[in-house]
Amino acid sequence: MKTVLLKLSGKALDNLFVNDSWIKIIKELKDSFDALVIVHGAGAKISEWCQAMGYESKFYNGQRVTDEGTMEIVAAVQAGLLNARLVSRLQTSKINAIGLTGIDNGLFTAEYFNGNLGYVGFPVLSGNKNWLYSIMQNRIVPVFSSVCRDKEGNLMNINADIFAKELAIAIEADTVLFLSDICGVKLSGTLHTVVNETDINEGILTGQITDGMIPKLQSCLELIKHGIHKVWIGNDLSNQNFKELVFEKNLKGTWIVESKTIAG
Repeated sequence: MKTVLLKLSGKALDNLFVNDSWIKIIKELKDSFDALVIVHGAGAKISEWCQAMGYESKFYNGQRVTDEGTMEIVAAVQAGLLNARLVSRLQTSKINAIGLTGIDNGLFTAEYFNGNLGYVGFPVLSGNKNWLYSIMQNRIVPVFSSVCRDKEGNLMNINADIFAKELAIAIEADTVLFLSDICGVKLSGTLHTVVNETDINEGILTGQITDGMIPKLQSCLELIKHGIHKVWIGNDLSNQNFKELVFEKNLKGTWIVESKTIAG
């Protein structure tokens, strides 16, 4: 089954809620692959709610520090409000969809990163995937928020880029598209249409790649290492031929590749 996983940032979600052109793109993606899976973030909206409720937003290596109170906000905003709004938007646009989290049907169990982050972890596949394949085979779009649980049942905040990466590996996706609020990967002030592991590591080391871009691009590299060779990041998927996604010179955004020789 040829599957595309579309990861939507919080900013991309905001655009999708108000711009019909994004619905058209999602329909084209759905028609171009055997299955479409969506993972969404919620960063800015969570920060807004934290501020409104008196919680300070703190980040460590690009990830949100999450205490118990912040975790409740994460779950309410990401797994509740935004997931429901996205599914509602898709259903209203005649795209059959179902809202899910990493908790559902025991798909993932989270392991803690470290004490600096609180209820933040790494998703580990722990359940049978057949139920998810069944949804996909029936042309229903699974819409995942990245909220998970630990072994004791505590809710866990999972970076949506990391969650998207682990889910894509689990379902053996053909293509992964990170739709964000950035035009692609910039190094030395220049947008690069293709980058590889060396470029990314040097960008992190020299401080050109910072904050949330670090886990995003590290996730991209992990996808490449697991045999998913069509990995893209950018803010514009318009006017693309999704049935023949290749490393074209006129393609917007940035492809993450194992070796630049692949791009020709």
